[in-house]
Amino acid sequence: MAMIWAGIDAGKTHPHCVAIDESGRRLLPRRVANDEPELLELLTDVMALGDAVTWGIDLTDGGAALAITILSDHDQPVHYISGRAIHRAFESYRGEGKTDAKDAAVIADQARIRRDMNPLRTGDETVTDLRILTGRRMDLVATAPAPSTGSAPNSPASSPALERALDVTNTGPLTLLTGYQTPAAIRRTGRKRLETWLRNRKVLRSDRLAETALEAAGRQHTSLPGEKLTAQMVHTLAREVMALNQQVAELDKAIEARFRDHRDFEVITSMPGLGVILGAEFLAATGGDMSLFGTPDRLAGFGGVAPVPRDSGKISGNLRRPRRYNRRLQRVFYISALFSIRSCEDSRRFYERKRAEGKRHIQAVLALARRRVNILWALLRDGRTYEPAPPSTLAA
Repeated sequence: MAMIWAGIDAGKTHPHCVAIDESGRRLLPRRVANDEPELLELLTDVMALGDAVTWGIDLTDGGAALAITILSDHDQPVHYISGRAIHRAFESYRGEGKTDAKDAAVIADQARIRRDMNPLRTGDETVTDLRILTGRRMDLVATAPAPSTGSAPNSPASSPALERALDVTNTGPLTLLTGYQTPAAIRRTGRKRLETWLRNRKVLRSDRLAETALEAAGRQHTSLPGEKLTAQMVHTLAREVMALNQQVAELDKAIEARFRDHRDFEVITSMPGLGVILGAEFLAATGGDMSLFGTPDRLAGFGGVAPVPRDSGKISGNLRRPRRYNRRLQRVFYISALFSIRSCEDSRRFYERKRAEGKRHIQAVLALARRRVNILWALLRDGRTYEPAPPSTLAA
């Protein structure tokens, strides 16, 4: 039975493929367009080279999505080989030059000799949709401007008192800043008119916000240089942030609606600190299929919350943070652990015990996150929701 290994150096427009046999001899180097007819022709030609083909690829989405889907639809085994793994392996191959053809050949050979790779799966539509929605949400949050009663760097604030008094992370103060940005404008409006203006825009507790703004405005009667331009910038930024907040709110609704369609929605959201958004990001980062990881230890390692040994000579038991992990998943594990300390008695006791043992805050949170991976793994394996454990059963 002739075995063939094919490596694809993925790209948005023209991926490159190289097929090799059992001895590593190159059989089919080809550059193709990233469209269905050419990819299907490539698949046919590679399959004609032997009785069975194993594919390797260096991306899991984006420019590789069409190729992976086509291969999966034709029952072809596809393995993911990370760019870091390819870079490390590259030095052991002849030649210093770097080309797409050489990259594809390295991918094919790594697929041939390595036994530690899990096959790629296309996943269900729910997880794919959640990956798109949560990715878009992260992009919006990361690019959102931060409005205040100040302005751009190196420009003066219109009122330090207003800056202190207004929490611009909330909708009410943002709405106020779309209409009034300076102490003088707020004082001229007066409390009654300002309260009515806020109420007409559906601001909650408009009376309290109007009182807070007027009290802060009353502390400053001096107009600062650049105040007029600052006010215009604050007005623009406030509107931009409100528009972005509206987009994020709509995305949150779409994420929750799609997440509820997943079989593990109730299990995942039952974990303290792991609500709808973080739970959806967990599925987006892992694919939702725990069998791909095999054990909770591998899931914890993939999520960057399991230390790895760094022993040398007579030194043993030396642990360090892993360098290769999914940062998106680590964020989910870490933030959900932080939230659970506030909302879950079990988590709070575990965290306080680690602090009492001399661990720093971040170390204690990571230890809690690691423990929670085991719990979440067991819940997903058994298909049951979280129930608080009696204090006597808490593991160290």
